[in-house]
Amino acid sequence: MQSFNFTGLPTRVVFGDGTLAQLANEMHALGSSRAMVLCTGQQVAQGQALMKQLGSMAVSLFSDAAMHTPVDITERALAQLQDAHADCIVAIGGGSTIGLSKALALRTDIKQIVIPTTYAGSEATPIIGETQNGVKTTQRTVKVLPEVVIYDVALTLSLPVAVSSASGMNAIAHAVEALYAKDANPLTSTLSMQGIQALTDALPKIQLNPSDKEARSNALYGAWLCGLCLAQVGMSLHHKLCHTVGGSFNLPHAETHSVILPHAVAYNASAAPQAMQQIANALGTSNAAQGLFDLAKALKLPTSLKALGMSEEQLTRATDLALANPYWSPRAIERAGIAQLLEDAFHGRRPAAT
Repeated sequence: MQSFNFTGLPTRVVFGDGTLAQLANEMHALGSSRAMVLCTGQQVAQGQALMKQLGSMAVSLFSDAAMHTPVDITERALAQLQDAHADCIVAIGGGSTIGLSKALALRTDIKQIVIPTTYAGSEATPIIGETQNGVKTTQRTVKVLPEVVIYDVALTLSLPVAVSSASGMNAIAHAVEALYAKDANPLTSTLSMQGIQALTDALPKIQLNPSDKEARSNALYGAWLCGLCLAQVGMSLHHKLCHTVGGSFNLPHAETHSVILPHAVAYNASAAPQAMQQIANALGTSNAAQGLFDLAKALKLPTSLKALGMSEEQLTRATDLALANPYWSPRAIERAGIAQLLEDAFHGRRPAAT
């Protein structure tokens, strides 16, 4: 067996159906009594419901969480947090809300209880990405790792199918890159394959019946597994490109993952054959890159950067940004190859068989 290092991360996970009812108890267990609730403008009703549920334990609501965690929004939230004298954060939503919660924890060390309503997986990781002046940067620190994650399957039943599919592909991307990570280990590889399998099975069923509670449960479980992979090992080319393209050109984060992932996998295929076979096996297909492209298409997700609103003139700048401080990748980062990758992703071409 290969040699490896593994560090367990101290997050308490509460998983089930109806688990949101345990929120006050989880606050008490943390020794907290004054919560600031976070959400996006689209989830104000859920934020207000949490305020009502917590009663006097909720002291403030901030509902302006935004995609890519803009620093100016974090600064406004921080001022409100300090004015409210909150001793914990309760964040409900997807990557935007959880990203803001992490940004506040980074600056204050405040305790976090996060309640994911999508499959993005940010809640399971000690990773934060922030955007300032059109540039998105990431860092890894346990300061941003939530103390408690409450997974309530009931909260995902109303998640729109398009958002379910997009955030599910985002989660799959974490597991895919964990399989060819420089610091991959047997545990994360096992979790990766289980996560990919769970989501690949669940997401098409959710397409057919968004109220399928078993499929919703399996998708949420798969997303957690994929998030654990992201928490444990470093990511590669795909994530670098998504941060570059998404943060710099303000494209939707989850949908950018669905577009880029097949092409990043195709780029690395020749340098990571074992991982490619594992990905293909988990997808139930013969070719990893093509299988991911076909899954995105079957889920009716965008398959081109053009469809997301990027212009062809921006490809050169995207290539330049991707080559600046590049992530580790199984295959060496080469300008011509990256330019071709982005061009293929822009036009939505199905990857060639390798």
